[in-house]
Amino acid sequence: MPVPAVESFVRGRFEHYDPAYLSADPAFTHAHVTVLAPFLPAPTAGELATVGAILAGTEPIAFELRRLETFPNGIIYLAPEPDDPFRALTERFVSAFPQCPPYGGQFPDIVPHVTLDQRSADVSVESTRDRLGDSVPVRCVADRVDLAWYEPGRTRILTSWPLGVRAGSPSAR
Repeated sequence: MPVPAVESFVRGRFEHYDPAYLSADPAFTHAHVTVLAPFLPAPTAGELATVGAILAGTEPIAFELRRLETFPNGIIYLAPEPDDPFRALTERFVSAFPQCPPYGGQFPDIVPHVTLDQRSADVSVESTRDRLGDSVPVRCVADRVDLAWYEPGRTRILTSWPLGVRAGSPSAR
């Protein structure tokens, strides 16, 4: 789910760490809350229709980003508040696609987040907060889900669905 409010910051971190994964697609938003990853490598029309149906029944999600947290592996992130709608959406996807556990089943809990940086000798929660400046806190609305493809030199949106649109059909890119 794209989070354009912090795109400038997150895109800057991609430029610093992983420039090969910068997308040239103008619709692509590097700042996002993951719904389910990894997903099917080549979803069928029926599987895409299932995604569309789930998202057609999901209203846009109003949330705030203000709290920075750190995972045990050092990833610094913004925690959306409230996070229950994101958890519920991921749970609906896991029910529909049980062969795709979140993050390959690596982590026991669903923790909605916007990845910002990696803690290091030069990066801390405090330095990240300073770099974010007055862009946080911010109120946001998640109103679409993008099926993104990450590949060096070819990162892009494959398909996108608006939330709460009963037709449930993706808009191909």
